[in-house]
Amino acid sequence: MNNNLYIEKVLLNKKMDNTSYITSLPAIKYLIKKQELKFDKNVTFFVGENGTGKSTMLEAIAICAGFNAEGGSKNFNFSTKSTESDLYKHLTISRKRKEKDGFFLRAESFYNVASQVDELKLNLNGYGGKSLHSQSHGESFLSLIQNRFRGEGLYILDEPEAALSPLRQMTLIVEIDRLIKQNSQFIIATHSPILLTFPNARILEFTTDGIRLTNYKDTEHYILTKEFLDNPEKMIKYLLED
Repeated sequence: MNNNLYIEKVLLNKKMDNTSYITSLPAIKYLIKKQELKFDKNVTFFVGENGTGKSTMLEAIAICAGFNAEGGSKNFNFSTKSTESDLYKHLTISRKRKEKDGFFLRAESFYNVASQVDELKLNLNGYGGKSLHSQSHGESFLSLIQNRFRGEGLYILDEPEAALSPLRQMTLIVEIDRLIKQNSQFIIATHSPILLTFPNARILEFTTDGIRLTNYKDTEHYILTKEFLDNPEKMIKYLLED
């Protein structure tokens, strides 16, 4: 077990109402059956097809850890539109120790976080020295990670690759490594076969059968991407056949 972890497991703390839509998600069915989800690496990836529950799970963990549902640090307390599920009400986080820093970064609501930084007139030195809105989407993502993430922290990222080019995804790998060396923990939901290469990470694949521990080259993301890039002409012909 890694002694640098902040979250070591997520536990289901009470019976869930079967009328809730989230109980139909394979990942939630798995959690109801197993009662817990363990973490034993500094980097844990949630991967899987859309609709399998990985972002729902990630969001609930973030809220349980004290973060705002739309993202930000624990000091952020705003809501532009309440869309979070009630899964967090049914979870308890088992902590090994308390982090000194933390951030919940999600691609879909990052604009709202950037607006909040401007509205609160926060010290922009932690955000690259200028408004996040004055930078491109990808630049602002990396600027935040490179300047605001201070180490000894819990960082929860939801599909960060949405804002990043392949080259910038490689830069993100370097930044994650830097922060891991500063005793940080990451939980990341992603579709990126580039990010998934991070060494010694725990990859949890969300499937129609639940959640399973897997290896990088056994993920559907790796298999499909490799098949496509090995023979793009054949794949395009197959996809576009009449």
